[in-house]
Amino acid sequence: MAALTCTITIPPERVGEKEEIGKRAARKLGISPSRITFIRLVRRSVDARKTPPMFVLQLEVWADEEYSPPSFPEFPLKDVSGAPEIHIAGTGPAGLFAALQLIASGCKPILIERGKEVRERRRDLAKITREGIVNPDSNYCFGEGGAGTFSDGKLYTRSTKRGDTRQVLETLVAFGATEEILIETHPHIGTNKLPAIIQNMREKIIACGGEVWFESRLTGWEISSGKISAIQLNEREKIPVKALILATGHSARDIFRLFPQTRLSIEAKPFALGVRVEHPQEIIDRIQYHCPSERQINLPAASYSLVQQIGGRGVYSFCMCPGGIICPAATISNEIVVNGWSPSKRNSPFANSGIVVEVGLDDYQAPDLNPLAGMLFQASVEEKAFIAGGGKQVAPAQRLTDFVAGKVSQSLPECSYLPGITAVSLSEVLPSFVAERLVGGFQAFGRKMKGYLTEEAVVVGVESRTSSPVKIPRNPDTLMHPEAEGLFPCGEGAGYAGGIMSAAIDGKKCAEAVVALFQKKSV
Repeated sequence: MAALTCTITIPPERVGEKEEIGKRAARKLGISPSRITFIRLVRRSVDARKTPPMFVLQLEVWADEEYSPPSFPEFPLKDVSGAPEIHIAGTGPAGLFAALQLIASGCKPILIERGKEVRERRRDLAKITREGIVNPDSNYCFGEGGAGTFSDGKLYTRSTKRGDTRQVLETLVAFGATEEILIETHPHIGTNKLPAIIQNMREKIIACGGEVWFESRLTGWEISSGKISAIQLNEREKIPVKALILATGHSARDIFRLFPQTRLSIEAKPFALGVRVEHPQEIIDRIQYHCPSERQINLPAASYSLVQQIGGRGVYSFCMCPGGIICPAATISNEIVVNGWSPSKRNSPFANSGIVVEVGLDDYQAPDLNPLAGMLFQASVEEKAFIAGGGKQVAPAQRLTDFVAGKVSQSLPECSYLPGITAVSLSEVLPSFVAERLVGGFQAFGRKMKGYLTEEAVVVGVESRTSSPVKIPRNPDTLMHPEAEGLFPCGEGAGYAGGIMSAAIDGKKCAEAVVALFQKKSV
């Protein structure tokens, strides 16, 4: 007999009681608790719409038979050391999952990474925090694992139609992630745990015969007779290639510039721009869990998701980090970019989220239709934020209530952003259409979440790397650039993903497309 399925609700203080869960499941299924031999948790979420909040558990229940635990597929150890070589630029989720898919298909991946391996990368992050020094090749955006490694490791996506999200999660479990990510509605690994998983993936790729080249920046390519034939590394070394999966991320502006330089098409695209707002976590807990003081035992740090139309544009929360920290995500020293992350326990006393405004082509694209105009617009705001902050990655900031009231804060609350914050008028840093709609958005959010609009919250600028400001065209069937056979634009930087999960799925798809190209040629 197959497992029976049911959904139960249970108060937070009893969520760890197996006997109580069994009783509730038995009542729901109309069977005696004594018949149950095993209960497997399939999905766990919190329903905070009512008071008190309740856990919602989706269960599989075995009755009158022995339970057989599911087996998770291990990544096969396949020797591809002598197989055809495929080059991949970037070791973020798109690049890593492309490499794993190539190995599974019998090809040898060669990963090219401008930054450093994940452990060495930590030292450069510490320099940003302590000294305000940004290494342009090793920072929160660049280095092994990509932007997600040290900025949270969120694993949920709305793009379930892109591919098999479960398979991506199971692959991460095979490389060391906890099985909790298969259960939680909003799975999350945590910045403190993700680096070890990334290292395990790299070691497996190398053990299978693949290669990983660190501190190897892609600085050019050659297109011959409509095909990519070679790449240049570090402005000096020329490497012949059969194919290149370009998975360099949303901040690789030097890569975007290569397209017009080599007369390959690239397109401007809409993105979003705004700020990061940080509250004491206890305020968000009180609002979301309807509790007068501390949240109940077992409840996770509360999160939120907000959206509002203001003046014909969407204003919305982005990358919300409960129990999190605001981090400096600039890629050069004369810009300020902020992002957020949470440790696996989400036990920081702060909650932060990007609050951003939609930016369209008409907002920045000059009459000459420069495809890089969005990138330049993005950079100009980041440079203004740097000047306003006064240097050394100190970020411009205001109390939330002062930002809405249009006045410079006389003092600022404690903030998790370690390089420091300084009081300025963010309306003088942000484009006026963004600042005005943020004010309207915060007012609307204050009405939706009573207590959200508070002087205890701080607004920090700027949140500008929400997505790539360009899209690299590719044929929807072959996934190749229409003007360069063998060049496969991939992942978030190319405009085809928006986070770890969708980037990993796109990496796998591009790897499959590479294999299909060479199978077609061999026929």
